Amino acid sequence: MHIHTDDGRQSVTAVFGFHQGSDPQALHAPVLVLNASYEPINICAARRAIVLVLKGVAMTEEENGHFLHAARVALRVPSVIRLLEYRRIPHQTRALSRKNILLRDRNTCQYCGEALSAGDLTLDHVVPRSRGGASTWENLVACCHSCNRRKGNQLPNEAGMKLMREPHAFNLHTSRHIMRLMGRSDDKWRKYLFY
Repeated sequence: MHIHTDDGRQSVTAVFGFHQGSDPQALHAPVLVLNASYEPINICAARRAIVLVLKGVAMTEEENGHFLHAARVALRVPSVIRLLEYRRIPHQTRALSRKNILLRDRNTCQYCGEALSAGDLTLDHVVPRSRGGASTWENLVACCHSCNRRKGNQLPNEAGMKLMREPHAFNLHTSRHIMRLMGRSDDKWRKYLFY
């Protein structure tokens, strides 16, 4: 099978489809990515995992029970994949992005503690930009719209608000902790995360 795009978005959805009764969200399900040594190194969407398997970069170690169907092929959706070649993972922080801030903060407002979908959250500069606050790991937090309006252009203490925890860079420890938390909902991840 030939994949035409780098991220596989058009090819996977164009070549494969779901039959009636299938969950279309299965392509967005989290998949644990293992290095060739079976060390957990990342989490990606099932769509990306399928592309890596079809390109021969990874192999499926565990399946999640869903199927993708094409004219002559039915493909099981992976839950855990393993890279076929070992990748050296540098001990550096992840790129600063909205997605990674929300992941670090577990889609939870850092002021009121409410867990929300990514679309219902915004990023807040703890020290507002107008007061010299930078866009850094240590100054950005997930925030619900209500708390963001309440805080406005103030410091948290000026608005009578307190952070649930001090923001910090997304490092290897944070990444492993999030993988373990997500692994609690998928029994197939456990043997790779809790050893």
